[in-house]
Amino acid sequence: MTTPRQNAKATPPGPDRAPRRRSVGALTTTRLPANFVQARRARRKFVRRFPGGFRDDDYVELERDYKWQAHLRWRDGLGETQFAAKLRSGRFAEIAALASRIESRTNLLFSFEKMALRDAIRSEAGAEAFSRGLFDLLHGARAMEARFSSWIETVAALPQRQTRVLTWPLVTVFGFIAQPRTHFFFKPTVTREAARRYGVELAYASRPSWPLYRDLLSFVRRVRTDIQDLKPRDMIDLQSFLWVQGSEEYPD
Repeated sequence: MTTPRQNAKATPPGPDRAPRRRSVGALTTTRLPANFVQARRARRKFVRRFPGGFRDDDYVELERDYKWQAHLRWRDGLGETQFAAKLRSGRFAEIAALASRIESRTNLLFSFEKMALRDAIRSEAGAEAFSRGLFDLLHGARAMEARFSSWIETVAALPQRQTRVLTWPLVTVFGFIAQPRTHFFFKPTVTREAARRYGVELAYASRPSWPLYRDLLSFVRRVRTDIQDLKPRDMIDLQSFLWVQGSEEYPD
């Protein structure tokens, strides 16, 4: 997503940042995926735009860095220990405001979704429901299916003024920021187009649901296997890869 970022650039974790390269190794063909033609085409498009792959300087600046920065801010302010302590102290408004503020420094949500979120957490009841539901999604003991389904119902029940709160981007953005190794950020139009080009039709419905999210995660794991030679680090890289495939910002 190629809108202006914050001025400060951070170094991705560990040894991820490498000198910019103008080429990446050839696609390994010892194990061809069932959708080999589509996978090869998608990989070629990504590497044509970012020759250094996921370590390309332009890629880090345009697609990865601002998402990683949001994760670092989340980890510093709403990591599991801090989040739990704030919950125990009843600091629901603080949690909700901080979560919204961290997201607001990205361009992941549309402006109307950001506004809907601010309206939803403005009341104490809305902030508490949001905070408890989000903590359960991220750190609850139940299976992912139960936690994600409960989170959908939590968001659906939040106060609503002019704009609906229950959208796929809003339901998936905080998991993506907080736990980018686990959760995928779902922008329906672009992601569905990327999947279609990959030869996959997602059984889409505008109301979020666990079955579609489960199928989406399965598709993303398949993509990760197909491009494993590019060494994607997490869902940030995989979401960015699919964004390049489906967004008009990156024409063929």
